[in-house]
Amino acid sequence: MVVAVLGCGYWGPNLIRNFLQRPEVEAVFACDPDERRLEMVRARFRGVRICSVAEQLLRDPAIDAVAIATPVALHYELARTALRHGKHVLVEKPLTQSTQHATELIALSEHVGRVLMVDHTFLFTDAVQKLKELITAGELGELLYFDSVRANLGLFQPDVNVIWDLASHDASILHYLVELPPIAVSAVGARHYYELENLAYVTVYYENSFLAHFHVNWLSPVKLRTICIGGSRRMAIYDDMETSEKLRIYDRGVEICSKEGEEQLRVQYRAGQMYAPALRNQEALERVVSHFLECIRTGCRPISDGYAGRAVVAILEAAEQSLRAQGAPIRLSPEYVAPVPNGAP
Repeated sequence: MVVAVLGCGYWGPNLIRNFLQRPEVEAVFACDPDERRLEMVRARFRGVRICSVAEQLLRDPAIDAVAIATPVALHYELARTALRHGKHVLVEKPLTQSTQHATELIALSEHVGRVLMVDHTFLFTDAVQKLKELITAGELGELLYFDSVRANLGLFQPDVNVIWDLASHDASILHYLVELPPIAVSAVGARHYYELENLAYVTVYYENSFLAHFHVNWLSPVKLRTICIGGSRRMAIYDDMETSEKLRIYDRGVEICSKEGEEQLRVQYRAGQMYAPALRNQEALERVVSHFLECIRTGCRPISDGYAGRAVVAILEAAEQSLRAQGAPIRLSPEYVAPVPNGAP
Protein backbone atom coordinates (compact mmCIF):
# COMPACT_ATOMS: atom_id res chain seq x y z
CA MET A 1 0.00 0.00 0.00
CA VAL A 2 1.18 3.51 -0.86
CA VAL A 3 0.15 6.41 1.40
CA ALA A 4 0.45 10.17 0.94
CA VAL A 5 0.46 12.56 3.91
CA LEU A 6 -0.78 16.03 2.94
CA GLY A 7 0.51 18.71 5.30
CA CYS A 8 3.84 18.62 7.11
CA GLY A 9 3.26 21.16 9.87
CA TYR A 10 2.71 20.07 13.47
CA TRP A 11 0.78 16.80 13.02
CA GLY A 12 1.88 15.60 9.60
CA PRO A 13 5.34 14.35 10.67
CA ASN A 14 3.71 12.21 13.38
CA LEU A 15 1.54 10.57 10.75
CA ILE A 16 4.54 10.06 8.47
CA ARG A 17 6.48 8.36 11.27
CA ASN A 18 3.64 5.96 12.03
CA PHE A 19 2.92 5.06 8.42
CA LEU A 20 6.62 4.39 7.82
CA GLN A 21 6.58 1.90 10.70
CA ARG A 22 3.76 -0.20 9.22
CA PRO A 23 4.97 -3.29 7.33
CA GLU A 24 2.03 -3.22 4.90
CA VAL A 25 2.92 0.31 3.76
CA GLU A 26 5.35 0.10 0.87
CA ALA A 27 5.94 3.82 0.42
CA VAL A 28 5.03 7.11 2.06
CA PHE A 29 4.82 10.46 0.25
CA ALA A 30 5.03 13.74 2.15
CA CYS A 31 3.39 16.79 0.60
CA ASP A 32 3.50 20.46 1.59
CA PRO A 33 3.77 23.69 -0.40
CA ASP A 34 6.42 24.93 2.06
CA GLU A 35 9.81 23.71 0.82
CA ARG A 36 11.38 24.27 4.25
CA ARG A 37 8.97 21.83 5.82
CA LEU A 38 9.70 19.29 3.13
CA GLU A 39 13.41 19.60 3.73
CA MET A 40 12.87 19.02 7.45
CA VAL A 41 10.83 15.90 6.67
CA ARG A 42 13.47 14.65 4.24
CA ALA A 43 16.19 15.09 6.87
CA ARG A 44 14.15 13.41 9.61
CA PHE A 45 12.65 10.40 7.81
CA ARG A 46 14.76 8.10 5.68
CA GLY A 47 12.95 6.78 2.63
CA VAL A 48 10.05 9.24 2.56
CA ARG A 49 9.22 10.60 -0.89
CA ILE A 50 8.70 14.33 -1.34
CA CYS A 51 6.12 16.26 -3.36
CA SER A 52 5.03 19.89 -3.18
CA VAL A 53 1.83 19.64 -5.27
CA ALA A 54 -1.11 17.87 -3.61
CA GLU A 55 -3.10 17.62 -6.84
CA GLN A 56 -0.33 15.55 -8.38
CA LEU A 57 -0.57 12.94 -5.63
CA LEU A 58 -4.36 12.95 -5.52
CA ARG A 59 -4.51 12.09 -9.23
CA ASP A 60 -1.77 9.46 -9.05
CA PRO A 61 -3.34 5.97 -9.40
CA ALA A 62 -0.40 4.48 -7.50
CA ILE A 63 -1.50 6.24 -4.29
CA ASP A 64 -3.93 4.05 -2.33
CA ALA A 65 -4.67 6.31 0.65
CA VAL A 66 -4.13 9.87 1.84
CA ALA A 67 -3.87 11.36 5.32
CA ILE A 68 -4.87 15.03 5.47
CA ALA A 69 -3.11 17.14 8.11
CA THR A 70 -3.66 20.60 6.67
CA PRO A 71 -5.57 23.62 8.06
CA VAL A 72 -9.24 22.72 8.44
CA ALA A 73 -10.29 25.09 5.65
CA LEU A 74 -8.60 22.72 3.17
CA HIS A 75 -10.02 19.45 4.52
CA TYR A 76 -13.19 19.35 2.44
CA GLU A 77 -11.67 20.06 -0.97
CA LEU A 78 -8.71 17.73 -0.46
CA ALA A 79 -10.84 14.89 0.91
CA ARG A 80 -13.43 15.28 -1.87
CA THR A 81 -10.76 15.22 -4.58
CA ALA A 82 -9.05 12.20 -2.99
CA LEU A 83 -12.30 10.23 -2.78
CA ARG A 84 -13.22 11.12 -6.36
CA HIS A 85 -9.91 9.60 -7.42
CA GLY A 86 -10.53 6.41 -5.49
CA LYS A 87 -8.35 7.04 -2.43
CA HIS A 88 -9.08 5.99 1.12
CA VAL A 89 -9.00 9.08 3.34
CA LEU A 90 -7.89 9.81 6.91
CA VAL A 91 -8.60 13.41 7.96
CA GLU A 92 -7.19 15.28 10.94
CA LYS A 93 -9.90 16.65 13.29
CA PRO A 94 -12.26 18.29 12.70
CA LEU A 95 -13.52 16.60 9.55
CA THR A 96 -14.81 19.79 7.91
CA GLN A 97 -16.01 23.29 8.75
CA SER A 98 -19.69 22.46 8.21
CA THR A 99 -22.13 19.59 8.54
CA GLN A 100 -23.13 20.11 4.91
CA HIS A 101 -19.59 19.40 3.72
CA ALA A 102 -19.28 16.45 6.11
CA THR A 103 -22.52 14.99 4.74
CA GLU A 104 -21.23 15.33 1.18
CA LEU A 105 -18.00 13.51 2.04
CA ILE A 106 -19.90 10.69 3.74
CA ALA A 107 -22.13 10.21 0.71
CA LEU A 108 -19.15 10.33 -1.66
CA SER A 109 -17.12 7.80 0.35
CA GLU A 110 -20.06 5.39 0.36
CA HIS A 111 -20.65 5.91 -3.36
CA VAL A 112 -17.05 5.10 -4.30
CA GLY A 113 -16.63 2.40 -1.64
CA ARG A 114 -13.65 3.96 0.13
CA VAL A 115 -12.86 4.40 3.82
CA LEU A 116 -13.43 7.87 5.29
CA MET A 117 -12.01 8.16 8.79
CA VAL A 118 -11.34 11.09 11.13
CA ASP A 119 -8.24 11.22 13.32
CA HIS A 120 -10.02 11.64 16.66
CA THR A 121 -6.83 10.59 18.39
CA PHE A 122 -8.10 10.50 21.98
CA LEU A 123 -10.63 7.78 21.16
CA PHE A 124 -7.67 5.47 20.66
CA THR A 125 -6.05 6.08 24.03
CA ASP A 126 -6.07 3.28 26.60
CA ALA A 127 -7.97 5.49 29.06
CA VAL A 128 -10.87 6.26 26.71
CA GLN A 129 -11.06 2.65 25.56
CA LYS A 130 -11.25 1.51 29.20
CA LEU A 131 -13.91 4.14 29.93
CA LYS A 132 -15.95 2.86 26.98
CA GLU A 133 -15.64 -0.68 28.33
CA LEU A 134 -16.72 0.34 31.85
CA ILE A 135 -19.65 2.47 30.66
CA THR A 136 -20.91 -0.23 28.29
CA ALA A 137 -20.73 -2.80 31.12
CA GLY A 138 -22.75 -0.49 33.37
CA GLU A 139 -19.96 -0.09 35.91
CA LEU A 140 -20.63 3.63 36.30
CA GLY A 141 -24.40 3.19 36.37
CA GLU A 142 -26.65 5.79 34.76
CA LEU A 143 -24.51 8.61 33.39
CA LEU A 144 -25.22 11.97 35.03
CA TYR A 145 -22.67 14.42 33.65
CA PHE A 146 -19.49 14.92 31.60
CA ASP A 147 -17.25 17.79 32.70
CA SER A 148 -13.97 18.55 30.91
CA VAL A 149 -11.16 21.09 31.09
CA ARG A 150 -8.69 21.42 28.22
CA ALA A 151 -6.35 24.37 28.72
CA ASN A 152 -2.80 25.49 28.05
CA LEU A 153 -0.76 28.59 27.29
CA GLY A 154 -1.43 28.45 23.53
CA LEU A 155 -1.17 27.32 20.92
CA PHE A 156 -3.03 30.26 19.36
CA GLN A 157 -4.28 29.22 15.90
CA PRO A 158 -4.46 31.68 13.00
CA ASP A 159 -7.46 30.07 11.29
CA VAL A 160 -9.81 28.70 13.98
CA ASN A 161 -10.89 29.69 17.48
CA VAL A 162 -10.32 27.66 20.64
CA ILE A 163 -13.60 25.76 20.24
CA TRP A 164 -12.71 24.32 16.83
CA ASP A 165 -9.15 23.63 18.01
CA LEU A 166 -9.63 22.09 21.46
CA ALA A 167 -13.33 21.33 22.02
CA SER A 168 -13.23 18.96 19.05
CA HIS A 169 -11.33 16.52 21.28
CA ASP A 170 -13.91 16.61 24.05
CA ALA A 171 -16.83 16.48 21.63
CA SER A 172 -15.39 13.36 19.99
CA ILE A 173 -14.82 11.65 23.36
CA LEU A 174 -18.31 12.60 24.54
CA HIS A 175 -19.95 11.31 21.37
CA TYR A 176 -18.01 8.04 21.55
CA LEU A 177 -18.70 7.34 25.23
CA VAL A 178 -22.28 8.52 25.62
CA GLU A 179 -24.85 6.58 23.62
CA LEU A 180 -27.42 9.34 23.81
CA PRO A 181 -28.22 11.93 21.11
CA PRO A 182 -27.61 15.53 22.25
CA ILE A 183 -30.40 17.98 21.50
CA ALA A 184 -28.80 21.44 21.82
CA VAL A 185 -25.56 23.33 22.41
CA SER A 186 -24.79 26.68 23.99
CA ALA A 187 -21.46 28.49 24.24
CA VAL A 188 -19.94 31.69 25.55
CA GLY A 189 -16.40 32.88 24.99
CA ALA A 190 -13.99 35.77 24.97
CA ARG A 191 -11.35 37.29 22.66
CA HIS A 192 -8.41 38.88 24.42
CA TYR A 193 -5.70 39.43 21.84
CA TYR A 194 -7.13 39.11 18.32
CA GLU A 195 -10.37 38.39 16.45
CA LEU A 196 -10.72 34.71 17.43
CA GLU A 197 -11.91 33.43 20.83
CA ASN A 198 -9.11 32.08 23.02
CA LEU A 199 -11.43 31.09 25.90
CA ALA A 200 -14.83 29.36 25.79
CA TYR A 201 -17.36 27.41 27.82
CA VAL A 202 -19.52 24.97 25.87
CA THR A 203 -22.59 23.15 27.23
CA VAL A 204 -24.22 20.19 25.48
CA TYR A 205 -27.81 19.36 26.45
CA TYR A 206 -29.66 16.03 26.37
CA GLU A 207 -33.31 14.97 26.66
CA ASN A 208 -32.79 13.43 30.09
CA SER A 209 -30.94 15.10 32.98
CA PHE A 210 -27.50 14.22 31.57
CA LEU A 211 -25.40 17.33 30.89
CA ALA A 212 -21.97 17.87 29.32
CA HIS A 213 -19.69 20.88 29.71
CA PHE A 214 -16.34 21.77 28.12
CA HIS A 215 -13.96 24.50 29.31
CA VAL A 216 -11.36 25.23 26.62
CA ASN A 217 -8.66 27.85 27.05
CA TRP A 218 -5.48 28.99 25.29
CA LEU A 219 -4.62 31.34 28.15
CA SER A 220 -3.87 29.03 31.09
CA PRO A 221 -0.59 29.15 33.06
CA VAL A 222 -0.54 25.33 33.23
CA LYS A 223 -1.57 22.56 30.87
CA LEU A 224 -4.81 20.83 31.93
CA ARG A 225 -6.38 17.80 30.25
CA THR A 226 -9.07 16.49 32.60
CA ILE A 227 -12.45 14.81 32.15
CA CYS A 228 -14.79 13.95 35.02
CA ILE A 229 -17.70 11.60 34.31
CA GLY A 230 -20.33 11.18 37.01
CA GLY A 231 -22.47 8.06 37.21
CA SER A 232 -25.13 6.86 39.62
CA ARG A 233 -22.88 3.98 40.77
CA ARG A 234 -19.34 5.25 40.29
CA MET A 235 -17.43 8.28 39.01
CA ALA A 236 -14.37 8.49 36.78
CA ILE A 237 -11.54 10.99 36.40
CA TYR A 238 -9.43 10.91 33.25
CA ASP A 239 -6.35 13.10 33.61
CA ASP A 240 -4.20 12.89 30.50
CA MET A 241 -1.38 14.79 32.23
CA GLU A 242 -0.91 11.98 34.77
CA THR A 243 1.95 9.64 33.96
CA SER A 244 1.03 6.54 35.98
CA GLU A 245 -2.70 6.78 36.81
CA LYS A 246 -4.41 8.51 33.91
CA LEU A 247 -7.76 6.94 34.78
CA ARG A 248 -9.20 6.66 38.28
CA ILE A 249 -12.54 5.10 39.20
CA TYR A 250 -14.20 6.25 42.43
CA ASP A 251 -16.85 4.21 44.22
CA ARG A 252 -18.50 7.35 45.48
CA GLY A 253 -21.94 8.91 45.17
CA VAL A 254 -25.15 9.84 46.92
CA GLU A 255 -28.41 8.16 47.84
CA ILE A 256 -31.65 9.98 48.59
CA CYS A 257 -33.19 8.47 51.72
CA SER A 258 -36.26 10.65 52.12
CA LYS A 259 -39.55 8.79 52.17
CA GLU A 260 -42.64 9.89 50.31
CA GLY A 261 -44.42 12.59 52.23
CA GLU A 262 -41.37 13.73 54.18
CA GLU A 263 -40.60 17.44 53.80
CA GLN A 264 -36.92 17.32 54.79
CA LEU A 265 -34.46 15.96 52.22
CA ARG A 266 -32.24 13.22 53.59
CA VAL A 267 -29.09 12.36 51.68
CA GLN A 268 -26.54 9.62 52.32
CA TYR A 269 -23.05 10.08 50.90
CA ARG A 270 -21.07 7.03 49.80
CA ALA A 271 -17.28 7.39 50.00
CA GLY A 272 -15.88 4.07 48.84
CA GLN A 273 -12.56 3.00 47.39
CA MET A 274 -10.67 4.39 44.40
CA TYR A 275 -8.85 2.20 41.93
CA ALA A 276 -6.76 2.94 38.86
CA PRO A 277 -7.19 0.36 36.06
CA ALA A 278 -4.00 -0.96 34.52
CA LEU A 279 -3.50 0.63 31.10
CA ARG A 280 -1.13 -0.20 28.29
CA ASN A 281 1.25 2.51 27.16
CA GLN A 282 0.72 2.34 23.40
CA GLU A 283 0.79 5.54 21.35
CA ALA A 284 -2.75 6.52 20.38
CA LEU A 285 -1.74 7.68 16.90
CA GLU A 286 -0.14 4.29 16.26
CA ARG A 287 -3.57 2.78 16.89
CA VAL A 288 -5.24 5.36 14.65
CA VAL A 289 -2.99 4.40 11.74
CA SER A 290 -3.33 0.68 12.46
CA HIS A 291 -7.13 0.95 12.61
CA PHE A 292 -7.26 2.97 9.38
CA LEU A 293 -5.19 0.37 7.53
CA GLU A 294 -7.23 -2.47 9.02
CA CYS A 295 -10.47 -0.86 7.85
CA ILE A 296 -9.02 -0.54 4.34
CA ARG A 297 -7.96 -4.19 4.38
CA THR A 298 -11.12 -5.70 5.88
CA GLY A 299 -13.83 -3.21 4.95
CA CYS A 300 -14.91 -2.76 8.57
CA ARG A 301 -16.38 0.54 9.76
CA PRO A 302 -13.98 2.89 11.60
CA ILE A 303 -15.02 3.88 15.10
CA SER A 304 -14.27 7.47 14.03
CA ASP A 305 -15.90 7.30 10.62
CA GLY A 306 -17.49 10.11 8.68
CA TYR A 307 -20.68 9.93 10.72
CA ALA A 308 -18.74 10.34 13.98
CA GLY A 309 -16.81 13.19 12.39
CA ARG A 310 -20.04 14.87 11.31
CA ALA A 311 -21.49 14.59 14.84
CA VAL A 312 -18.47 16.44 16.21
CA VAL A 313 -18.72 19.10 13.51
CA ALA A 314 -22.43 19.52 14.33
CA ILE A 315 -21.59 20.25 17.98
CA LEU A 316 -18.81 22.68 17.03
CA GLU A 317 -20.96 24.38 14.40
CA ALA A 318 -23.79 24.86 16.92
CA ALA A 319 -21.32 26.17 19.52
CA GLU A 320 -20.05 28.72 17.00
CA GLN A 321 -23.61 29.82 16.24
CA SER A 322 -24.36 30.11 19.97
CA LEU A 323 -21.26 32.28 20.46
CA ARG A 324 -22.56 34.71 17.84
CA ALA A 325 -25.99 34.67 19.55
CA GLN A 326 -24.63 35.61 23.01
CA GLY A 327 -24.92 32.07 24.34
CA ALA A 328 -28.42 31.19 23.17
CA PRO A 329 -28.96 27.39 22.89
CA ILE A 330 -28.84 26.07 19.32
CA ARG A 331 -30.89 22.98 18.49
CA LEU A 332 -29.11 20.05 16.86
CA SER A 333 -30.45 18.02 13.93
CA PRO A 334 -30.98 14.46 15.26
CA GLU A 335 -29.68 12.82 12.08
CA TYR A 336 -26.32 14.55 12.51
CA VAL A 337 -25.60 13.42 16.09
CA ALA A 338 -26.73 9.80 16.27
CA PRO A 339 -24.55 7.76 18.71
CA VAL A 340 -21.73 5.65 17.33
CA PRO A 341 -22.00 1.84 17.48
CA ASN A 342 -20.07 -0.06 20.11
CA GLY A 343 -16.61 -0.99 18.98
CA ALA A 344 -12.91 -0.88 19.72
CA PRO A 345 -9.94 -0.32 17.43
